Amino acid sequence: MKPLILLVEDEAALVTLLRYNLEREGFRLVDARDGEEALMLAKEERPDLVLLDWMLPLMSGLEVCRQLRRAQQTRQVPIILLTARGEETDKVRGLDSGADDYITKPFSPAELVARIRAVLRRAQPALSSETLEFDSVSMDLAAHRVRRGPRDVHLGPTEFRLLRHLLQHPGRVFSREQLLDAVWGRDVYVEPRTVDVHIRRLRKALNMPDEPDLIRTVRSAGYALDQPAA
Repeated sequence: MKPLILLVEDEAALVTLLRYNLEREGFRLVDARDGEEALMLAKEERPDLVLLDWMLPLMSGLEVCRQLRRAQQTRQVPIILLTARGEETDKVRGLDSGADDYITKPFSPAELVARIRAVLRRAQPALSSETLEFDSVSMDLAAHRVRRGPRDVHLGPTEFRLLRHLLQHPGRVFSREQLLDAVWGRDVYVEPRTVDVHIRRLRKALNMPDEPDLIRTVRSAGYALDQPAA
């Protein structure tokens, strides 16, 4: 699954340029033009990384960064600040507000892509690994094989993609709509309840009668791969 980036930038020309370059490099992109929209999209879309301009309408990038860090749903999302401010004191302020990296305008798309990949590797090693693991479950992406403890787990293609997405974001709750976008794709219309059917199939394959259920159902919210409650 391609990493999803939330770009928060009010310059339309720069949004167009970055969208072209980031999508060409294999990223998915959603964009917001002000701080309030950014906070709403961060909650709804659950991006893998936020590219955040410092100077924004309605709310500064620094305040957006602080609010993202305070919110339970977004506190772990990597943030890269984009700004024309190049003074050391500005960089310190940006990093102190919770940003993971800082890039000064003007910058080359190649440098930005390299910074994004570096931050994602640090924040989500699973995205660059051929093996995903959580608790007793392991997924070999190269061999297309899943195991729970010593036994093989046989999954259909959709259940495999669903488990892969959950393994890449353990503990994170995804709504049915978010799972549909991530696993089936945004251009495919599928009923949200279809997710429930595939979650049941995944549970049936993943959990033997004596094994705890690693897929947590969050009422009115969605599903997460999580440690079972004691």
